[in-house]
Amino acid sequence: MINKKNLFSWCSVPLDDLANHKGLKVRFRLVESSEEMGLLMAREFIDEIIKANNENRTFRAIVPCGPKSWYEPFTNIVNAEKVSLKNVVVFHMDECLDWEGNLLAKNDPHNFQTFMEKYFYDPVQDNLAVKPENRLFLNPDTMHTIRKKISENPIDYTLGGWGQDGHIAYNQSRRNPFSLLSIEELRNASIRIQDNNIDTIIALGQRSFGAAYQFVPPMSITLGIKECLSAKKVRVFSDTGGWKQTALRVALFSDPDPEYPMTLLSEHPDAIITATRETAAHPISLHPEWEFKGVNEKVSL
Repeated sequence: MINKKNLFSWCSVPLDDLANHKGLKVRFRLVESSEEMGLLMAREFIDEIIKANNENRTFRAIVPCGPKSWYEPFTNIVNAEKVSLKNVVVFHMDECLDWEGNLLAKNDPHNFQTFMEKYFYDPVQDNLAVKPENRLFLNPDTMHTIRKKISENPIDYTLGGWGQDGHIAYNQSRRNPFSLLSIEELRNASIRIQDNNIDTIIALGQRSFGAAYQFVPPMSITLGIKECLSAKKVRVFSDTGGWKQTALRVALFSDPDPEYPMTLLSEHPDAIITATRETAAHPISLHPEWEFKGVNEKVSL
């Protein structure tokens, strides 16, 4: 459990002091805008693919549905530079499910497979595209096969974002009071089907549906932390502002803690967090006059 006094201290760090702060637990990059971040995501990913192509080897990657700003620059660069994706194997990191654990309607805005087919696969020229058999979408029918395939050979690259509670893929902070996780259990968590946390549903409802939480998928299936952090390189990005700000501060300054799963990035030998200025800012850092009882309250004698 995160200590509130520590949390206040981390959230108080001014934005422009973050990137070179001596207390960082994981490497951090600050970018100005969503456009800059999307181009950086795309360029770095493509450069890794080109390197693998030059070495005539398969490139195995875990890929997210979001952040959304990188898909257009990715497909544009692939097509313009004629980068072959024929040796790329893509493991999609998660998918949303209905209350019975089934896949959503095809055109539900939270159907990740539909989104990825439209924006990640379809715009790429056919002669360059990822082979259909190497597009490994996670769902209840494929989960055991995908677990086996991931275990067969190392993952080269995990690309992703994070959620309001620091979840990577859909590895949410476990809220069930009767089934709390230790950091060791979280570290070794594998592919699973789960209920989404109430705070995840509220956050997504506010972000996507004008707070109509009734349309947010109540369940999900996800690659585990074990799979996501098994990659040789891990790169996580966010440009979605306010609801990611606190999780970012915790990831940058906290020791591993199951309350915020992305704190486990600090244990990875080659992990980098990248955020836009809006996402890296924090309201507490802008209001030194704020006081919280039991945290930084000035007591008059």
